Amino acid sequence: MFILPPPVTLNSKQLLSLLYKLPPCKSKNHNEQNKKDGRKMGVSEYRSDKYRDFLYGEGEKNTVWRFGAPPSFEVVDKLFEDGRTQVWPAGSLEEKVQNLVKTYEMEIMHKVNPADYKSMNAERITLSVNGRKATNLEETGKLQGSYNFFLQTSLPEKLRVYNPAEETAVTSHSTFTTVFPRGFALEILQLYSGPPVIAFKFRHWGYMEGPFKGHPPTGEKIEVFGIGVFEVDEHMKIVKIEFFMDRGELLAGVLKGGGEAAMAMLAEGSGSGCPVMKGTG
Repeated sequence: MFILPPPVTLNSKQLLSLLYKLPPCKSKNHNEQNKKDGRKMGVSEYRSDKYRDFLYGEGEKNTVWRFGAPPSFEVVDKLFEDGRTQVWPAGSLEEKVQNLVKTYEMEIMHKVNPADYKSMNAERITLSVNGRKATNLEETGKLQGSYNFFLQTSLPEKLRVYNPAEETAVTSHSTFTTVFPRGFALEILQLYSGPPVIAFKFRHWGYMEGPFKGHPPTGEKIEVFGIGVFEVDEHMKIVKIEFFMDRGELLAGVLKGGGEAAMAMLAEGSGSGCPVMKGTG
């Protein structure tokens, strides 16, 4: 069993200094190193990512990817750049936190083995949504994918317009990549506190350009607003994640094309959202 070393205690000023010293994902030196790593690995045309770490390079040569290869974010990054409301200065704390959240989402969704996670402390991290019981990675993995994690509900099954209990990581991913063929972009709207406890307001958005379980696409923009809290250790690895959001913002958007019956069903189960978060943003 893996034994953790004794914790090192750093104050907020030291942690903030550590975060500012992290190289930006899009730095020239970072991209050049990726190219060098690619040549070492025999990859003639090596890619880099402007917003995410731990996606390419020598450190990922043994990473097991859920869908067989490192994902490409070119399409969703175009959606992000065209639709974001905030352009954070390069190297700012806001930009670094935004990139950290994007990196976490990439790893949790696309890397099969927690040992390959580098933005998180896999031995210590716990995750929760809307005040539910925090779970470790093994317990979270039983929920079968990040969409199922975010869309957890206590509603009776007959009222569930989307039932996480019936979905796997693959089917949930397929469902929402069909709904949002250009992806579901993320931006940080406001940063409330820096490390070790990072609190921020976020926005997810995408366009419903594909069907959702028989409901036709509307082409409309769907937005989800929420609050995230990331706690990091002395190495800037995430050890605790809390999200607060209204799942109904997402489900109401994908059911619009289903007519009055679908919306009535959603209204009947509207208590599934976080009451504190309703109407935020």
